[in-house]
Formats: sequence, structure tokens, C-alpha cells
Amino acid sequence: MAQGRICPSLYRGSSLLHLLIMPALLCSGDKVDVYVLMGQSNMLGEGKIGPDNVNGSLGYAVKTEHKYPYLWNHSSNTWAVREDVRYVEVIGSGNSSFEHSNLAHNEFMTVTGKTIGPELGIGNYVGNATKNRVMILKACIGNRALGWDLLPPGSPGWEYKDKKNVTWEYAGYHQSPAKWQKGTTPKPIGWMAGEQYDGDTNRTEYILSNLTYFFPGATSYDIAGFFWWQGDRDSRDIGLATRYEINLVKLIKTLRAQFKAPNAKFVTASLGQTVNGSTDGGGVILDAMLNVANPAKYPEFKGNVAAVYTHPLSMGGSSGAHYNGNAETYMNVGQAMGEAMVELMKADNAM
Repeated sequence: MAQGRICPSLYRGSSLLHLLIMPALLCSGDKVDVYVLMGQSNMLGEGKIGPDNVNGSLGYAVKTEHKYPYLWNHSSNTWAVREDVRYVEVIGSGNSSFEHSNLAHNEFMTVTGKTIGPELGIGNYVGNATKNRVMILKACIGNRALGWDLLPPGSPGWEYKDKKNVTWEYAGYHQSPAKWQKGTTPKPIGWMAGEQYDGDTNRTEYILSNLTYFFPGATSYDIAGFFWWQGDRDSRDIGLATRYEINLVKLIKTLRAQFKAPNAKFVTASLGQTVNGSTDGGGVILDAMLNVANPAKYPEFKGNVAAVYTHPLSMGGSSGAHYNGNAETYMNVGQAMGEAMVELMKADNAM
């Protein structure tokens, strides 16, 4: 992996526009390690930053309980800025074109806005573990299923027989609708399987193809890893849940192939409310994640795929209720995902 470093003194206090019009002042020729974050609403982020006097907010956790000390700059009495970690987030529904109005974040990593996802914890861990400059690149939106909206290209349809002995056919990639009773004629709707996958990956590729705009001074990149926090929507349809393991394996392989990153690590995280041993849809998805990260079942993923069991990290609430907006849940999960990624990279001496 590349060993370049950013020039912190050149970036401190500078605006993006200022940097873009003064390229001579920028460090150049360094690769950026890119970590792509995908999923649904909790990856997008619903952890509340404020108010500072409310237990459960990030402000309260940092300023009153003195947790996550790396987020606070005591010298300036403001949120700290990581000048070696760039955070870019784009939100878009379906396979729409890239729109700058959908760009939610494009700054060196700091606490800003009203809510957070797991990116702060992830960015801290991977940023500390490498000498390289890092981009945390998030592309996702809420209420999306891996087995429908986020279905990877090439995924075939499948059948599921429910408790009433009715067989349902589920859509393969670019089929519509999501499912229909076997023996009936499907009636397409204004959405198709994989449409959100297409959009999220297309917007990611747009950002990477315009790297210098989104990371001033950077000229090239390596896709170092993928982070995936999702599953709530699939857990509500047992047919989707039972297919989750197959779809997750397909997702990992497809992302690596599409982004020409065969060695990129992959970290997934479970739904916080789901306890190990659960037999509902959430339990089926948890088992799927643990299976995919089990080298005894998937030898090809040994040392390059990890699953984070998040129930012990959750401060309460469910994924559907966005963990009641508790910022500590998002920080705890982000740190655990970041730590899992670092361990994968250490294992093969990639750093």
C-alpha cells in the first residue's frame, strides 16, 4: 500500500475552494486509501449530535462523560479535525445521476451536522493504523434491502415457500416486482432489483473518478476495504432473510470485481437488537453474517472478511427505531468495525 502523507500545515484552516485554486501548495503524487461504506439508514447515520445536555447525544458523551476523547480538541475547545482522513458522503435514491445537492459531507473528518453514523469510529481506527492518507466514502440511503434494492448484478431469482405452503418467486437482478406468487404473471413496478446498488456504486465511482475535487492534492487511490451495516429491511421478509447469506457472498465478490480490488477487506456488522441464537429474521441474518466470516465455511474469505456482533455494543432500541438516536451506539459500532478492519489488515501484513 502507498506510504504517502498529507501536508497538515497546508490544510489547517483552508477552505476546499482555496485548496482547489492553489494546487502548487498541495502535496502530490500520493495514493489515498479508500474505504467504501454501504448499507441502509443506520449506516447513513441517525445518532444525534446534540443537545449537549441530553444523555445519549454525542455532545453529552464527549463533553460530560468524556468518552471518545479523540473527537475533541481541548486546545481550541472545539470538535477535532482529522487532517489525514477525508470524509465524503453522498445520498441518492436509485440509479439517479450524481448530483452535488446530494453531497452530504465533503470535508476532513470532524463532527458536523445533526447526526452521525459509524464513520467517526471507523475513520479513527483506520486512520491511526496506517501511514497513508484515508478517504471514508459513504454512499447509501435508508430503507433498502440487500435482496431487492441492493441486489448485486448477476444475482439470479429464487423461490421461497412460506408457512402457508405458498411458493413465492423473488426477483433476480433488474427484475420487477420484488416477488410474486409462483404460477402468476409478475407485473413490473417503477423499481427493479439492484437499482439502489447501481446508484450507490455509480455515485461512488463518480467520486473516485473526480478524486482531486473530493480529496485535494490526491492523484490516485487504492480501494482498501468495504464496510457494510445493513439487514433491517431484509429481516422483515423471511424470504429475503433466508437468502441473505447467498446475497452477501455475491455482494462481496461483486464489489471487489467492480472496483478492481480483489484484496480489499470486507467488514459487516449485525443488527444491534439481535441476540446470538435468535430464530427470527434478524437471527437468520446474524447467522448469515457469522457464516460468511467463518473460514471453515468460506475458506476464500479467511483473513479478508469479518463480522461484528453488535448486540453488546448497542445502547438499546432496535435498528428499525435507529437505536433511539443514541450516538454511543453508532460510535461503538463504528469503532468495532474499524478495529475489525485493522485486524484483517494486520493479519496479512498489508499495512
